[in-house]
Amino acid sequence: MSTLAVLFLLFDSTIKLIKHPAAIQGTMRLGYPVASIVPIGVILLLCTILYVVPQTAVLGAVLLTGYLGGAVASNVRVSNPLLGYTLFPVYFGVLVWAGLLLRDRRLRLLFPVRRD
Repeated sequence: MSTLAVLFLLFDSTIKLIKHPAAIQGTMRLGYPVASIVPIGVILLLCTILYVVPQTAVLGAVLLTGYLGGAVASNVRVSNPLLGYTLFPVYFGVLVWAGLLLRDRRLRLLFPVRRD
């Protein structure tokens, strides 16, 4: 799960860093200036790197949660459809945390799963 999340996040940050036309179009559709694309890509890349490193994975997940919360807010602000756009960052956040839960023993101790 974490691998899938990381691959998507790396793809997303890369298209922002190289200013791919799809990233430019999506950013402008959300009402952000083109000049914000690279800084957003850098922030996403740094959060992703923190998520990948085992010692900083929880911090990375927390920061990615904040990033994804901003994505939800941006989609709500421009009245994007709820299921297709607005809630996608929420679904993705669940993937990020589920992947971390599966790979981090400390989190599994905090959130034990009952097996009846």
